[in-house]
Amino acid sequence: GVSIFESSRMVFTGKSLALAALIAAAVPHERSSCTAFVSPQHVHSSTASSPSSLVSTAAKKLAINNNSLNLGSTSRRWMSAVAEDASSTLHADQCPDDDPECITKPRGATNPWEVHKFGGASLATAELYRTVGDLLIREALGRGEGSVPTMAIVSARGGMTDLLVNVVDSALVDFEDAKANLDKAVESAITLLKELAPPDITDPIEARFRSDASDILSVVQSLRMINTVPAVTMEVVTGFGEIWSAQTLHAYLQTQDVPCDWIDAREVLVVKSEGGNAGLGEKGAASTGGVTPLWAETASRMANWWNTNGKKQGFLDLDYTKSSPIVVVTGFVATTSDGVPTTLKRSGSDYSATVFAKLTGASRVCMWKNTDGVYTADPRRVPEAFPIASLKYDEAMELAYFGAQVLHPSAMVPCIEDNIPVYVRNIFNPAFEGTVIQGRCQSLKDAGESGKVKNWRSKSGEVPIKGITSVDKTALVSLEGASAIGGANVAERFMGAMADAGINVLIITQASSESSITVAVPENEGKRAVEALEDAFELEMSRSTIGSISLLEGMSIVAIVGEGMAMNSGVSATFMSSLSRANVNIRLIAQGSSERQVAVVVDANDVSRALRAAHMAFTLSETEVSVAILGSTGYVGSALVKQIAAQRELLAEKLGVACRISAAGNSKKVVISKDSKDSRGLDIENLPELIEGEDAKDFDLDLITELMEADVSPHRVIIDCTDSESVSKYYDRWLSNGINIVGPSRNVGAGSLDYYKSVLSAQKDNSVNWGYESSVGSALPILTTLRDLLETGDTVHTISGSLSGTMAYVFSHINDEVSFSDAVRRAVDKDYAETDFREDLSGRDMARKIVILAREIGLDVSLGDVEVESLIPEDINTKTYKRESLEADLLEDIKVVNDNMLERVMAAEADGRHLRYKFTIDVDTGKCKVALESVQNTDPLYRLKANENLVAFETDRYTVSPLIVKGAAAGPDLAAAGIFADLLRLTRAFTALQI
Repeated sequence: GVSIFESSRMVFTGKSLALAALIAAAVPHERSSCTAFVSPQHVHSSTASSPSSLVSTAAKKLAINNNSLNLGSTSRRWMSAVAEDASSTLHADQCPDDDPECITKPRGATNPWEVHKFGGASLATAELYRTVGDLLIREALGRGEGSVPTMAIVSARGGMTDLLVNVVDSALVDFEDAKANLDKAVESAITLLKELAPPDITDPIEARFRSDASDILSVVQSLRMINTVPAVTMEVVTGFGEIWSAQTLHAYLQTQDVPCDWIDAREVLVVKSEGGNAGLGEKGAASTGGVTPLWAETASRMANWWNTNGKKQGFLDLDYTKSSPIVVVTGFVATTSDGVPTTLKRSGSDYSATVFAKLTGASRVCMWKNTDGVYTADPRRVPEAFPIASLKYDEAMELAYFGAQVLHPSAMVPCIEDNIPVYVRNIFNPAFEGTVIQGRCQSLKDAGESGKVKNWRSKSGEVPIKGITSVDKTALVSLEGASAIGGANVAERFMGAMADAGINVLIITQASSESSITVAVPENEGKRAVEALEDAFELEMSRSTIGSISLLEGMSIVAIVGEGMAMNSGVSATFMSSLSRANVNIRLIAQGSSERQVAVVVDANDVSRALRAAHMAFTLSETEVSVAILGSTGYVGSALVKQIAAQRELLAEKLGVACRISAAGNSKKVVISKDSKDSRGLDIENLPELIEGEDAKDFDLDLITELMEADVSPHRVIIDCTDSESVSKYYDRWLSNGINIVGPSRNVGAGSLDYYKSVLSAQKDNSVNWGYESSVGSALPILTTLRDLLETGDTVHTISGSLSGTMAYVFSHINDEVSFSDAVRRAVDKDYAETDFREDLSGRDMARKIVILAREIGLDVSLGDVEVESLIPEDINTKTYKRESLEADLLEDIKVVNDNMLERVMAAEADGRHLRYKFTIDVDTGKCKVALESVQNTDPLYRLKANENLVAFETDRYTVSPLIVKGAAAGPDLAAAGIFADLLRLTRAFTALQI
């Protein structure tokens, strides 16, 4: 059971380890686990422990419990052999020298220790191991003031822990599959090892790896006897990932001729694990607390290692002006006071690093990640997130507790007492300073005594929060309607039930009116929490003195964290209003008593949108608007695209708004941004080329809708530059899903009255915007003016004017030399008219605008209710034209009205009047009409210029002289400007503080 390697050092990696894991899991005992792994009193070296006490104790317990274990004869013979091995094994009970050296102050060292931690992503390949090794060598050389004693805490190679978990999980189902998984894990580790060092270094390590694999196989094979996976077994097996990783890095360092060694942390780090914290913990779990180092015992073991193995390696006699030792330590793994192997749970290597920093009296800890520090939010979900320069310990712990993946929740605790700074830096960008974590936050009492409460926005340039984070895979457990029991009793029994069941409560809220309590717990503990409550309140449930106990899964926690939240008003309001604007429903709200964090629980599908909304709300990033442009290659759409492209920099600089084009298309093709989280979106300068390119798809409204519904941006807008009825049928769905709409289309505003009301209802119910100002008068603020009149209490009696720039142009140019058809042709050439300009000539275009205005006042008017005088005969209106010859054929056909139009124009001029295509809405009677009228010089339309629109409002306030809105309104550029103005109004609403 004992293998002997270089320097006659003993390594406890034989069958005694498999036996220890199996016995610890299977033998009944009073304490949480049996004695196993190493004697807690003495440690001989980093790689040599005495298994004698382990095996002796294990053998005694085996003898006592042999019948209950019901082991086969083969296992009994193996255990006898192990016990016989133990009787002849040397003890590692050598005490340190009488005058021991202190590891915190190495003899001759001018600098204290520095600890570096490397995660699995930094150790995924042989090249990365070299990168890490070279970095450690550079760090050990110091920064010009002598060398630095250096310790490296390493995680398992990227993906190794999952491989070893699969080995254990598959053992119960298919042992051959488990064996194949183990072979894959071991062979990949050995292959990588051989890339880093020559055979004289790797051969003994390879032998240990294969011996370890044999031990693992023995352990997992034994699981079939008990038909379950004890927590300790999973911890023993997965811990080998770190054991192999540490030896691999140490092998490379040996090739570089630097003083180095490695430590199996299970021989040094002794911890106490609270009840309910057995096992690895969930990958990416919300909290991994409950594991506490036994400092006195651990420090004693660390000192023993330094004075035995450190001394043998010559670390005590180094010339520290020239070189310092590099000690590689396994992260993640530890041992209990009973000697049972355990872990610091998933992602616990951060905790290992700060524990060893405290043990060595380190001056700093560097957490080397694959990011540039601790970010303001998860950059995978919030592309605009950026590294935070500095954090306080308390802030870092809050971020870690609420799911920030770059830090372990408990990692800060060992550094706080000694004020050891923790740096989070990028292994792939070592020149970047990263994030430094040091110092304590001001207490709430001190904050209250230091000044008055101020709104955070009044402190220019100061943002009250440091970061926004989330916890996924969360469930809400609620007990409702327990008022008959009494609030205090309910809370005590509720939380007692959670504690007894080992449930990790993340957030708690209580409604005093009904003595109802809701807690957030990890999703995998939700059902167990409900069962615990049902047991605790069984009697009350049977008597119906409790309303219900419920479980709501599929939730996530979103939290804002920062010291600046204390004594600053408006922080929670900004947070909540940002979620409201992003259409994110809040299920639970909680604020920490320290005022350093506010947390909410939302649906898991809304997490990314919530994170981005809050990030933008606190001006941690530009307000990004995700935009889909339909009809982007038409006259109006093309003009809009050019205007947005030309104003991008100004929008970012002046308004802090970034328009990200996520989709664009015409009636045939659509192109979609490949990654909805890519803040750049489609190249707006080249949309026409992209739509005609190979990545374009057939135009599909369902595809566009699914894209926008799935978009994680809190601010989503579809710009409809089409006049398509099929597109307008999606308005209701888009608004119902929190997607804003902007566009000049009149198919909804002047379409079916029932559908119009349905769309308005969807807009209001979902707190989104439907911007259709440009549907009446292009860029003129006609609808805005009307709304202002109504909302300020004015009563509108009559609205009149002209809303056709085409007709304004035509009747401004008809004379003896220019016929009606010639004037129309000129308007078409200037792009003033509709594509099928019968819309203008028949009055349908203006009639639809009148319907929109009338409905805005509150009149239930449909298009058929408008009395319209058409300027062309009915047979031309209903005639079918070929698309390619529409313009020429239609211009030819309308010549039939040239004489009549000239005659009417001349008659009006002779009477001192002008001929105008005029609309009138009589609000009092509800009548609407469009007709060709001869207006006198007192009428506002008398001075209407070519391509202008004019609307006059006669109201209670404007009786003597009407309120007039007048200006150019014909042509795609002006129509696009109106759409752009609607978009800007929308973005201002996104960026404005709404409390």
